[in-house]
Order: sequence, then structure tokens, then C-alpha cells
Amino acid sequence: MNETIGMIGLGDLGQPMARNLLASGFKLKLYNRTASKTEAFVALGAEAGVMPRDVTTPGGIVLSIVSDDDALESVVMSEGFLGQLGAGGVHLSMSTVSPQLAKKLAAMHAEHGSLYVEAPVFGRPAAAEARQLWICEAGPAAGKERVKPILDALGQGTFDFGEEIGAGLTVKLAGNFMIISAWQAIQEALSMVKRSGVDPEAAIEMLSSTLFPVPVYQSYGKLIVQNPEQLRTNWIGPKDVGLFRDVAGQVGSRTDLAELLLGRLKTAKIL
Repeated sequence: MNETIGMIGLGDLGQPMARNLLASGFKLKLYNRTASKTEAFVALGAEAGVMPRDVTTPGGIVLSIVSDDDALESVVMSEGFLGQLGAGGVHLSMSTVSPQLAKKLAAMHAEHGSLYVEAPVFGRPAAAEARQLWICEAGPAAGKERVKPILDALGQGTFDFGEEIGAGLTVKLAGNFMIISAWQAIQEALSMVKRSGVDPEAAIEMLSSTLFPVPVYQSYGKLIVQNPEQLRTNWIGPKDVGLFRDVAGQVGSRTDLAELLLGRLKTAKIL
């Protein structure tokens, strides 16, 4: 791909994603609210902009990976962003936000002749670094075709949930709800083990290699025992469970466990 890709967001996931795109030969123009984060990437050959519109090109591709609904909406609503992207442009949104906001933003892009593709990801920063992200995609076929090389460079697999904006995010929120539910179960189980005088690391090693041999139990179990500070930093559990509850409520689905989790997450302590 010879065209320069705009990229907005250099957080815990955005930084390894940017490194991988540069290593794959993509040309990048970067924007981040904390401008100093772009410096290391400029040294690697990227360009930097001072506003979101600076990293868009008419009819080009811009990728965003930001923290929440407010952050994403502020990017799209920022001065000149939609006009600069314009007809034929593609906005690849990889943030975990509400399906409702995604539909609103997709409509705004359509008014300017550009396409909006959602592609939220499963994976912690280490997975992003290793190009092991799992990607949930939805949006217009033409847009998905244009961003395919980018997603191939970032993840180990992309699952297409059709053209209806919000479908990929719905699956992402369902998955995050399941992950956070598992995290809470692991945390409470290992707290009981530890307070009973049993080695929690030995316990999770046994449990995650026999009854629960899945990545969520293995990775989060180790983090809870060995490096809980990583979970305390930028912990998004309440945000994502709240989004899951909101979507479930809109479609009339039960949210018993989600409500319980939200209450628990406000006071949760790790071991």
C-alpha cells in the first residue's frame, strides 16, 4: 500500500499497532492528544500532525484507536476532519465504543461521501505487539476491502459481521463482558485460595492447564497473581460492562450479572 495512512491514538494498543504498521512498510501520519508520544515514531519515519484533520488526506484512509465514546466523537467532530477526509475516504475505527455512537458517526461520514468501518479488537498490548489481535469487523464492503491490508498487518484473524454498523461492536462488547466476568471469578477464587494459605500461583497453574485451558484464564490468572498493577492501570472494566448493559437494555436482554458486576467493579480489589 503506497498511500499514507493517518492514525489517531497512541495509547497502550495504538503504539504497538503503529510500530507494526511501520515495520510492514506502511507510511504513517500520526496524531495523539499528548503530542510527545509521536516523537518516537517520527524517528522511525512517520509524520506528525497537530490536529486530527492534519493526518487525513482527501479520499484516504484514517485509523483511530482511542479510549471511549467521547474521545472518538471529539475526533470526528473536530474542525475540518470530515471535510478533509471527504468523498472516497475511509475511517477505520478500532476503538471499543457504543454501537449507537458508531451508527451516528457512520451517518455523518456518509453525508461527506466517506465510509466508516468498525474493527474493534480483542487482545492486550502484548498481543498487539505480536500481531496476535483478533478483530471484529463490520461496515460497507468497499471500505472493508480497502482496509484489509492494514488489518492483516495487525492481527491474527479478522471476523466479518456484515455491513451493518454496530454488529462488530456488539460482539466485542459481548466478549469483553465474558472476559470481565471471568476476571472477577478468577480474582475471587484466588483471593480465597491465598487467604486459606495455599499458593495462588500454583492453584491457577493447575486450574488453567486442566479445567480452564483457555487464554483468558491463563493470562489474567497470571496477571492477578504476578503483576496486579497492570490490571489497576487503565482498567476499563466498568466502562465496557456499562456499554454491554446499555446495549442489552436497548434490545430487552437480561442484565442480571452485568448489574452485579458493575456494583462489584466499583469496589473491586485484586487479591
